[in-house]
Amino acid sequence: MTSRHKGVIMEKRVLKVSFAKGGSGSVSPRTTIPKSWLDILEVSQDEREIEMILDKEKKQIIICKKK
Repeated sequence: MTSRHKGVIMEKRVLKVSFAKGGSGSVSPRTTIPKSWLDILEVSQDEREIEMILDKEKKQIIICKKK
C-alpha cells in the first residue's frame, strides 16, 4: 500500500516474523525485506551493511543503508 505522509510517499507492507529454534534451544526471530525496498536503499550483495535503529518510545524499527 502506498500513501503520503507529510508530503513524502511511503509504502507499507504487512509482513510476518518467523521464529527459528536453534540446536541449543534458543529462538531467533527473522523477517524479510522486500527486494524492491533494498533496491531503493541501494543495498546490494556487494554493499549489504545496514543500520537498524530501535525507537523504544514510538515502538518502531528504522532500517537505513550504512554510510
